[in-house]
Amino acid sequence: MKKLLTMIKMISPAKCAALTVSGIINAFGITLFLMPVKLYDSGISGTSMLLSQLTPDSLSLSLFLILLNIPMFLYGAKKQGKVFTVSAIYAVLVYSVMSWLITDILPIDVSLASPLAGTDLLLCALFGGVISGIGSGLALRSGGAMDGVEVMAVIFAKRLGLSVGTFVMIYNVILYIICGIALNSWILPLYSIVTYFAALKTVDYIVDGMQRSKAAFIVTSRPDEICSRLMNEFGCGITLIDAKGGFSGSDRKVLYFVVNRFQIMKMKDIIHNEDPQAYITLNEVADIFTAV
Repeated sequence: MKKLLTMIKMISPAKCAALTVSGIINAFGITLFLMPVKLYDSGISGTSMLLSQLTPDSLSLSLFLILLNIPMFLYGAKKQGKVFTVSAIYAVLVYSVMSWLITDILPIDVSLASPLAGTDLLLCALFGGVISGIGSGLALRSGGAMDGVEVMAVIFAKRLGLSVGTFVMIYNVILYIICGIALNSWILPLYSIVTYFAALKTVDYIVDGMQRSKAAFIVTSRPDEICSRLMNEFGCGITLIDAKGGFSGSDRKVLYFVVNRFQIMKMKDIIHNEDPQAYITLNEVADIFTAV
């Protein structure tokens, strides 16, 4: 216990608070919406839910979360770093303890139906996925994680010739197939896929932000006029990059400019008014950091 407390001190108080909140939120999503109607989360969380249903009551969800997740985080410690490993283990411990409190200690009946959504599978799938996604996304944003499968994906996906996302998806597909076979029904595993995608989208919003900006690369022969117009209209700077046409061999300027999604059409109109032949590509920008 003393060693665990020493390790937790490696995490800053602000991150520790955020990881605590993330574990509590995740537990609420799983125990209040998914477990009562036997829907499944993804990754180790979903595996733990299935195992807790197939084994004696003494082997609870909380126990499987710890037994399955922590060895994976420790195995990946060398690659992910000590701070990440400690943060992830702490988040899982909070998630596990809070799940135990809700299911076994607090006066909340989660044995037959969701206390908030009843037996409506679609509502349980959507809200369970969104709430657990908020918890997982907050954990990732705070430098930790809520699921050991993602750590395994980082370690093994490249060796298998897969992307991290594909590795996780394959794991979850196999999990839901096993759930269908174990339950002798495909209704709950299919609704669990809804949960998975709701959680996945929510994690993206939490980690990357709800208002993603767009990075515009503008190839033009009239860089000065376009720069002047864009800076006057939007009140922000532009980066100019020297370039050369691969076909013509003529010198060009590439303008790098970041706008939000509401400014895209206005930007395009300004550019094409100044240079109808300008070439524009847009890429999503998840986060923007500036020096203070």
